[in-house]
Amino acid sequence: MPANSCTSNKSRRQLLLDAGFGFGWLAASSLVNAAPHFAPKAKRILQIFCVGGMSHMDTFDYKPELDKRDGKLFDMPTFFGQAGNLYASPWKFRQRGQSGLWVSDLLPHLAACADKLTVIRSMVSRSANHMPAVAQMNTGFILSGFPAMGAWVTYALGTENQNLPAFVVLPDHRNYPWGGTLQWSNGFLPAAVQGTAFKSAGDPVPDLSSPFDQSRARQWVNTMNRTYAERHAGESDLDARVRSYELAAQMQLSVPDAVTIEGESEATKRAYGFEQPETSYMARRCVLARRLIERGVRFVQVYHGASGADWDAHSDLTGNHNRMAREYDQPVGALLKDLEQRGLLEDTLVMGVTEFGRTPVAQGAGKKGRDHHANCFSCWLAGAGVKHGIAYGASDDLGNQPVENPVTVYDFHATALHLLGIEHEKLTYYHNGIRRRLTDVHGKVIRPILA
Repeated sequence: MPANSCTSNKSRRQLLLDAGFGFGWLAASSLVNAAPHFAPKAKRILQIFCVGGMSHMDTFDYKPELDKRDGKLFDMPTFFGQAGNLYASPWKFRQRGQSGLWVSDLLPHLAACADKLTVIRSMVSRSANHMPAVAQMNTGFILSGFPAMGAWVTYALGTENQNLPAFVVLPDHRNYPWGGTLQWSNGFLPAAVQGTAFKSAGDPVPDLSSPFDQSRARQWVNTMNRTYAERHAGESDLDARVRSYELAAQMQLSVPDAVTIEGESEATKRAYGFEQPETSYMARRCVLARRLIERGVRFVQVYHGASGADWDAHSDLTGNHNRMAREYDQPVGALLKDLEQRGLLEDTLVMGVTEFGRTPVAQGAGKKGRDHHANCFSCWLAGAGVKHGIAYGASDDLGNQPVENPVTVYDFHATALHLLGIEHEKLTYYHNGIRRRLTDVHGKVIRPILA
């Protein structure tokens, strides 16, 4: 398993108190704003991850054949090995906007943004198990220990803002996703490129204010750090630790401004759903994500759902997806409109992802659900460099298998890197005798969706 995974649950202030300041240039030299391989369409990525497996045939992949064959036995392999009867979507689908893109009534706010979306209806995953499938969407691999996409992007392009982390993660307020902090790990890349998780409730970064004057302590630690750095040059973990202390100091000035979302206008708060209990947490994460994007954070990841409280509807699909959609839909729809109004959608790629889809057959007695389904699911893109109001790829009449332009996670990642100006086959890191890539030895850019 790849080594060098380095994450910390301490606050930045605690790290600062532990060891003080150092020579930030040692680590920051690898994080300066680097040149892409070619002219990019996007400067940054905002990824919104629906944990648990959002059902594609109940959201973005309209299947009228399911209505016709509802209740009929359909023999197909499932994750839990239970054959079932076909299950028509409980939600109506409608063609939306000028594009006529089909989106279900489950997501009315996203449906209103249909003309901004590219929906990929032929995604395939290598795993129907949560942990490896989430890992693949984040890292390209179903095994843990590999760098997250945000770490690769940070390694390739560095940061636009030296006072904020280049890769910020906003977890769900209830829990971390399957795999926890491994989902934003640096893996074998330099430890300085790992994701920084902000809290979703209370202060996003605790204890930023200094409890005492640290100038004398800082001078002493600087001297110690200089001596140690000269003796141990080139140690990735050491450099990253030093960088984290320097960044902690810089964040004391820059983070309070970035995370003070209460200063947003009342109109903005209403649009995102601040005051509604079911949307409040996701609304705040989405506004915080926008504020970080505005300030030049290179890669922002927003999680909706967590292990044990997610889109995983093995039973009561209607109850589960109604509940999760009420939390997710309004804030995300408002975020897309807000980014567009501020001119940020022109150079930001927004990615709406999930780890896999769900089966066209029902699971469970009574309140029916759907099982995991890796063979077909949907994701969407919006913003910089992609066409608007289109669907790419197609599944069969039941949403069971792709029948047109199947898209792997490798292809999805290759396309995102391309929009950032990165040639995915050239973004490599030599580790254990192998030139490693986010896309492994696979991946092709999905050129038909590029604007």
